[in-house]
Amino acid sequence: MAKYSDIKGFTVQTLSTDTVSNTGATGAWSSGGNMNTARYTLAGVGTQTQALGFGGRTPSYVGNTEQYDGSSWTETNDLNTGRGYLGAAGTYTAALAFGGVTPPSSAVTETWNGSSWTEVNDLNTARNEHAGFGTQTAAIAASGYAGGMVAVVESWNGSAWTETADVNTARGDTGGGGTTTNGIMFGGYTPTITGATEVWNGSAWTETTDLNLARKALQGAGIYTSIIGFGGETATAVVGSTESWDGSSWTEIADFSTVRAEVGPAGTSSLALAYAGNNATGIVAITEEFEITPPTAQVQVEGQLYFNSTTNTFKETILDLGAGSWASGANINTAREGGNGTGDSAEAALLVGGYTTSSPTIRVANTESWNGSSWTEVNDLNSARYLLASSGTNTASLAYGGNTPPPAVTAVTESWNGSTWTEVNDLNTARQSLGGIGPYTSALAFGGTTPSKTAVTETWDGSSWTETSDLNTARGLQASVGVTQTAALSVSGDFPQGNTVEQWDGSSWTEIAEVNTARYNASGSGSSTIGLIFGGRIYPGSPPAAYSALTESWNGTAWTERADLATARGDGGSAQNISNNSKGLYFSGSNPPYVYTEEWTAPLANKTITAS
Repeated sequence: MAKYSDIKGFTVQTLSTDTVSNTGATGAWSSGGNMNTARYTLAGVGTQTQALGFGGRTPSYVGNTEQYDGSSWTETNDLNTGRGYLGAAGTYTAALAFGGVTPPSSAVTETWNGSSWTEVNDLNTARNEHAGFGTQTAAIAASGYAGGMVAVVESWNGSAWTETADVNTARGDTGGGGTTTNGIMFGGYTPTITGATEVWNGSAWTETTDLNLARKALQGAGIYTSIIGFGGETATAVVGSTESWDGSSWTEIADFSTVRAEVGPAGTSSLALAYAGNNATGIVAITEEFEITPPTAQVQVEGQLYFNSTTNTFKETILDLGAGSWASGANINTAREGGNGTGDSAEAALLVGGYTTSSPTIRVANTESWNGSSWTEVNDLNSARYLLASSGTNTASLAYGGNTPPPAVTAVTESWNGSTWTEVNDLNTARQSLGGIGPYTSALAFGGTTPSKTAVTETWDGSSWTETSDLNTARGLQASVGVTQTAALSVSGDFPQGNTVEQWDGSSWTEIAEVNTARYNASGSGSSTIGLIFGGRIYPGSPPAAYSALTESWNGTAWTERADLATARGDGGSAQNISNNSKGLYFSGSNPPYVYTEEWTAPLANKTITAS
C-alpha cells in the first residue's frame, strides 16, 4: 500500500489528543532570597536578576535601598529622603524615585547612578500612592493622593516635570507600567476599590477593560501591551492574585505563595519579581519570582492535518462558522447613524461621519478610532456628511460621497493619514448611499443615489477617480464586501429592499447567488469569496422598517444564516476590509442609542476526515 508521504510529499503529524483553541497564559511564583529589611509601600525597578528596592515603611518611613542579584539582597546607600508610597522608573543602575509620603506628601525626586542617590527637581504636585513608570530620563507620574485623590499626570524629561493630560478616574494605590508614550494604569481606590484600567498614548488616557479582581495596593511588571498585575487588597482581604494583560483584556494566571499587598515590583510580564509587603500576619521580607509556564498542548492552526492516535482518526482543523457569535464591545463616543467604517482587523477600525438627529438632520464630521478595546475621538472630516462610503484602514483611509447640508449629494473625497483629513479629487458622479471597498490607494465605488438610483462604478488610483463598467442593477443602500479593487460584492440594498447580489471581477459585474433575507442599509466585511453581511432594515416594518439582526456568511457559492447580532440595527459602520469571516466588527447604527459596538468571532474546530 502506498504511503501518504509518497503521495503528498509530506507526513501527517501524529498526536495523542486533539489540538486546542488556546492554551491560555499560565505561570507560577517560587521563593527567592529575603530582603534584609522587612517593609511595605516600597518602590522598585529592574529585572528579575538585577533589581533595586527602595523606600517603604517598617512601620516608620525609611530610605533603605537594596540590590538583588537573582538570589540575595545587599544593602547599599539610602535615599536622601526616607518615604513610602513613592513612584519609580528606570533600571537597576539608572533609577528615578519621585513623590511619596514622609509624612506629609512629598514632591521630592531623586536619581540613582548605580551607587548613590541625588536630589533633582521636584514634582509640581506633592503626592503619594501614584503610578510611576518609564526611564530615568523619560517618566510618568500619574494620579495619586494629595490630601484627596488627584487626576494630575506629570511627565519627566530628565531635568524637570511638566503637567500633561489628566487620567479619567482620579485614584491612589494603583499598579502601572510602560513608557511616556505608551503606558497603562490599573486598579486602586477612589476611595471605592476599583479594577478600572486606563491606557496612555502619549497625549490622552483611554478607559479600557477592567481587572477581573478589583483591588488596591497592587503592583505591575511589564509594558503597555504585556504586563502582569499582582497582589493587593480587596474590600475584604489581602490577595495574591496575578492577572496578565495582553493589550485588550486581563486573564487570571497565578497566585503568590504568600498573599500580600504593597510589595516592591521588578521585571517583565514573563519574568517578574515581587518583594516584601504586608498581610494579615504583619510586615514581611519575602521575595517571590514569577515565570511564565510554557504551553504543553498544541494550539489549533487553520488547515492543519493530523492523526489522533488515541481515537484512531484523521482530522483537519477548520473554521467553524456555525459556532460563530457576536459579543458586545465598548460604545462609541458620539451616538449616530448613517456613518461608515474602515479597518482591516477587529482591533483597528475607523468610524467616520453620520448624523445625530433626523428631524432636523444634524450631520457630523466626527471621526473615531478603535484600538480593539475602546474608541477615541480624533480629527474630524472637513465635510460633515452621512450615507458616505469609505475604504482603507484606521491609519490610511478614503472617505467619499454622501449627503451634506443643505440636503445635497456630494462628490467630495477626503484622505486620512492617521491624524488628519485632506480633500483630494472628487468622484465623477456625486452620490450618497453608495458602496465602497478596497485599500486607501485603490478603492472601488459603486451604486448609490444621485438622488435617483445609479449603477455607476468608479475606480480610484491614489489620485483620481475613473468611471468603469456599471452595475447590472442600479441601486443604493447595499452592503459592500471585498478587500481589493478587483474583487468585490454588492449585496442586497435598494428601497424597498432586494436580494440581488453582484460580483465584480475587476472589469465587469455578474449576478450571483442571492442572499436569504433581502434588506437595505446592511454592512459587510470579508472578501468576495469569504464574506459576511449583518444588520440592516427590512421594509415594511416599524418604524417604518424593521431593524434586522441577521448575519449571513458567503463561501463563494452560497449564503448561509449565522448567529444574530445582539442588537438589531442598520445604518452602521464596519471594519469592512477584514479579509476573512472569522472576525468582524460592527458599530453605531440606527436603533437608539446608536452607540453599540459588536465583535464577531468564529472559532476553529477539529473535523474528522472520513472516506467518501
